[in-house]
Amino acid sequence: MSLLLDPRLANCRRLFLSGFELDAEIGIHAHELAGPQRMCFDVDLYVLLSHTTPSNDHIDDVIDYDVIRSTIARLVARGRVALQETLADEIAASLLAHAGVRGVRVATAKPDVYPDCDAVGVEVFRFKNDEEAR
Repeated sequence: MSLLLDPRLANCRRLFLSGFELDAEIGIHAHELAGPQRMCFDVDLYVLLSHTTPSNDHIDDVIDYDVIRSTIARLVARGRVALQETLADEIAASLLAHAGVRGVRVATAKPDVYPDCDAVGVEVFRFKNDEEAR
């Protein structure tokens, strides 16, 4: 079953940030410890329609995309993380804490690891329970 068919996403709007690139201090290998490396981030934020349907065509009526971007930037700026799984989980938890957010998908990728691959990465999909999402 596709995650998009999950009934917990009923009455939700999908907000997304795609291809956001930052240099990050991440990794466990000697060459990764030498300095930052390029990372790419893709995020889908599933927000209740009641929290994303503007009544006055004003940004205060919705969740600003800047929330997604600034959350990633803030977490990356804290410093070294060993694993992509750790960073993806932290991003997901931080975004899921926002009111009206029902679910989140976070994908991280390191595009410069192997010369014969586009990227290596990790993806996590998390839901908030019904009571927390209100």
